[in-house]
Amino acid sequence: MLTQSSQIRHRTLRLLVAGAPSLIMLALLCGPARAQNNPPQPIEIKVTARRFDFAPATITVQKGQPVRLVITSADVDHGFAIKEFKISEKIGAKETRIIEFTPDRAGRFRFYCTVYCGDGHEEMVGELVVEEAQTAGGGVKVTFDDSAPGVAIVESNGERLRIDTSAKTVTRIDEKSTPPTSLPTASTAEPAKELAREPYDYRLVNVPTPKRVLKGSVNLYFTHRFAEPVKPLDESARDLIGLDSSSVPSFGVFYGVTDKFYVSAYRSAICQRGLCRTIELGAGYHWLDENGHSPIALSTYASIEGDDNFTEHYTYNLQVMVGRSVTKYVNLFFSPAVHFNANGQRRFDPRSTDFFPPAPIDFRQPKHSGSFGFGVNGRIRPTISLLFEYTPRVGFKLGRVDPIFNSTGMVIGFEPQSEAEIGFGVQKDIGRHSFSLTFSNTQTTTTSRYNSSNLVLSPSRFTIGFNLYRRFLR
Repeated sequence: MLTQSSQIRHRTLRLLVAGAPSLIMLALLCGPARAQNNPPQPIEIKVTARRFDFAPATITVQKGQPVRLVITSADVDHGFAIKEFKISEKIGAKETRIIEFTPDRAGRFRFYCTVYCGDGHEEMVGELVVEEAQTAGGGVKVTFDDSAPGVAIVESNGERLRIDTSAKTVTRIDEKSTPPTSLPTASTAEPAKELAREPYDYRLVNVPTPKRVLKGSVNLYFTHRFAEPVKPLDESARDLIGLDSSSVPSFGVFYGVTDKFYVSAYRSAICQRGLCRTIELGAGYHWLDENGHSPIALSTYASIEGDDNFTEHYTYNLQVMVGRSVTKYVNLFFSPAVHFNANGQRRFDPRSTDFFPPAPIDFRQPKHSGSFGFGVNGRIRPTISLLFEYTPRVGFKLGRVDPIFNSTGMVIGFEPQSEAEIGFGVQKDIGRHSFSLTFSNTQTTTTSRYNSSNLVLSPSRFTIGFNLYRRFLR
């Protein structure tokens, strides 16, 4: 319903369109008089919140003028906040909330969604423009276009309108030209933006990211790693650069219990000395999104891994995932982790395997380990990203232990061989799918194992693989 001041303004504009110049002068005289006799009435602005934008995205008001925002959610839960005016409200799904305030300073102020609503949540922002209050007698300002007879420019309540009395049209004047329209109201919506996409996925190649898992969503994660290195090419060419070699498929699922807490299950089919058919069960919590309140995105994760389909050799993991954007297109990641009992039961030590001739030498590797995953995601197209990661380790390092023989053929010691994980790839997003073609020096993908090359390949040698994600339900 229009306020009294809005009705006066609209009646004045209709008279202008009808070509009555005398009424323009009447509006100039009567507008201020009415304003002096009545207390300031709030200007009502209707705002629609939907994934992942506000409409209108720019709201213009005057300093000292009471404002009533009528905000409606068109889909899921959203939030609305303007930090400078201490505004922070939640708008329930399909609900409307009224926010009233009086801006006490002029300037441009960012407003944003405070309730996570999907992959484009971080891009759901807008701008409140607060202009200096008009002086007395300036409630309606009219100027004429000398180059176009019959055309008047009317300024009122922060709006500029071009009125052509000959064609009987009214056009809003702003930074971008708009087509002629009927008399506008403050709630006129701007065209909806294209849905924003999350700038990165749940993993790079192996290193996890702090991307939030949506409440109620079921997400599938599938990896495939071939065994034969691409280099040297003259050897791998016979097997189609490794595509004909043996491979390790792994499969996982994770579910968003809330918009912050999720659970996961993952199984790796790799089977070699010390690890075989590993199942990992875990849970994660999303603490921070990178927005106006936090310079980083932050999640934590805890899991248990058990070999032989979760019946023996248990390893316990604690991991932190940190993300930070350096430009609109580049994101950096740091994912440190500790792995307790990674060499449990000393199953990766040489004495757990028979050597010939016998080697009565006590050689023990560390029982626990830690890793430091570094990564970068760079978007080169809206749906295409380049990936890179590197994961150094401390403590126990997965790899190979070679015996050292003397001249008589007796084992006199052991030498561990290990290489840190390194990987790179390219990712394509298609709706709720993402596909990554990967190159890495390891086939291991569980949290305690991906930091080492089980193939003991140097960083210059790598195998082909791929990651596939699919989100269901939400």
